[in-house]
Amino acid sequence: MKGNPPILVVTPAVADAELVAALLSEEFDNIHVSTKPEFAVSDFEEHQPEVLVLAFDKLEDAEQYYRDLFRLSSVAPTVPHRTLVLCTGSELWKVYELCKTAHFDDYVLFWPATNDAPRLRMAVHHALRQTRQPPPDTVSAGQLVACAKQLASYDVQLDDQAAESRERIDLATRSLSLAEQAIARELDGFLHKVRAMPSARTMVAGDASDFQRTIEQLKTEAIGNHLASIRHTMEDIREWLGSLSLQAGPRIESARALRELAEKFQPLLLVVDDDEFQHDLLRELLRDTGFRLVFATTGLEAAAGLRQYRPDLVLMDIELPDISGIEVTRRLRRLPYMTDVPVIMITGNSERSVVIECLKAGATDFAVKPFDKTSLIAKIDSSLSKLGVESGKS
Repeated sequence: MKGNPPILVVTPAVADAELVAALLSEEFDNIHVSTKPEFAVSDFEEHQPEVLVLAFDKLEDAEQYYRDLFRLSSVAPTVPHRTLVLCTGSELWKVYELCKTAHFDDYVLFWPATNDAPRLRMAVHHALRQTRQPPPDTVSAGQLVACAKQLASYDVQLDDQAAESRERIDLATRSLSLAEQAIARELDGFLHKVRAMPSARTMVAGDASDFQRTIEQLKTEAIGNHLASIRHTMEDIREWLGSLSLQAGPRIESARALRELAEKFQPLLLVVDDDEFQHDLLRELLRDTGFRLVFATTGLEAAAGLRQYRPDLVLMDIELPDISGIEVTRRLRRLPYMTDVPVIMITGNSERSVVIECLKAGATDFAVKPFDKTSLIAKIDSSLSKLGVESGKS
């Protein structure tokens, strides 16, 4: 597979680096190695690999490398990549658990058995296929649903406006009929007044008849024809409105179906907190709210999770074991698909200096432990509503 994206093999053992690179070079031509710990960050930032192969003798060394990379490099969390761990048989289940929790993406049993070159290459192929998939959407599913709800709400507005238009046409038609009757009465009254005038007595019979005919023609032709034309135009508008309603009917039904689907949407919340008790507590507090929850216990897990899904909101603990939640927030704000996602800091420390630092990092709100259910849900709903996102229970 020539012309592939960059692959970086990381190991402190030069011989292992050369071996892995040689096994991959049969099919991949953009391979780099990083063997000196002091250049770990600069090597990653220089090559910005889409596949990161970790070939450490001990799994804990691979974990430490990746934690340090995330902690020391502000670039690494923003580079889309997949991690592939080469492991020994004795650590197989450990690395399996780490991949299952998205700490790493995949693993290959590499030591002490004979090196399985086809399996290694296939794992790289799988990783590259994943990186070729579209990146996380620049808008969340929740924001798309919000737009869908707004669009679908136009069916009600269209029905209301169509009904109002019909009422206005009916009212205008009645007003036109009343105006026609009023004009006729005024002309008849005018004719009556003319006949009653003293000068009218000197008018010969023919002249009086001509005058009366003139008034009648004015009523039926000049004024009447204009009124009839207006009435005809209004009937045309009524027919057009009815035709428009018929044509819009299927689209309105589609909009209503879209709205029904949108009403079933459940926003995705990413909870970043290393305390399993807090996970259970938040599950219970938010159980009937229509939110879906995913969890990360470290900043590194949060970054890995963000490569897989696009949350609608993040609940971020400040105190994390690998890197502070403030720094994680600062770095995720550099991701193009996370610039507008609300981040609510969850903390027991509400000191002013901490609040200011969180706001500078990009936090949108705070929830202080221990949580008050009503207050927490209100903060989440408020943050989501600013983006037009609502829970399925709203």
